[in-house]
Amino acid sequence: MKKYGIFYATSTGRTARVASAIAKALGVADDDVHNVADTAPSVLGDYEVAILGSPTYAAGDMQANMDDFIDGAQALDLKGHKLAFFGTGDDTMAHTFCSAVGDMAKALSATGAVQIGEFDAKGYVFDDSEAEIAPGVYAGLLLDSVNHPELDAPRIAAWTAALRDE
Repeated sequence: MKKYGIFYATSTGRTARVASAIAKALGVADDDVHNVADTAPSVLGDYEVAILGSPTYAAGDMQANMDDFIDGAQALDLKGHKLAFFGTGDDTMAHTFCSAVGDMAKALSATGAVQIGEFDAKGYVFDDSEAEIAPGVYAGLLLDSVNHPELDAPRIAAWTAALRDE
């Protein structure tokens, strides 16, 4: 079983770029970075740690390909595996900022995998997110490359360092 697999959905390319940056930070080979549009959910089981990322659209929805991928992944038995989540969003969408992160985490909670990678969203200003699991604590890495691109690299570095420790 391989250590890290990264699974992302993208419409504009922004989340794909973040997936590549995470892969680089963790030393993940290109073959282990998967666009969910052409990947079967069962591939999650090939990895000790599966990292999933999606942008948040409209009323807080995850990207359509990720939504379909998550639907298929919900039936998997991932006991003995770990899942981590990241998302891209726009903090001007103040009531749904990076909600896809929380939606992915909730949807896959019954798979038996241990969820890791909680993160702090300091530096962004928003009212609500489905990604919040405790006050100020989020189910994964939240990024706003539209309004705060300068925060991406340091957040990715800190988050991936924490993942290595988990």
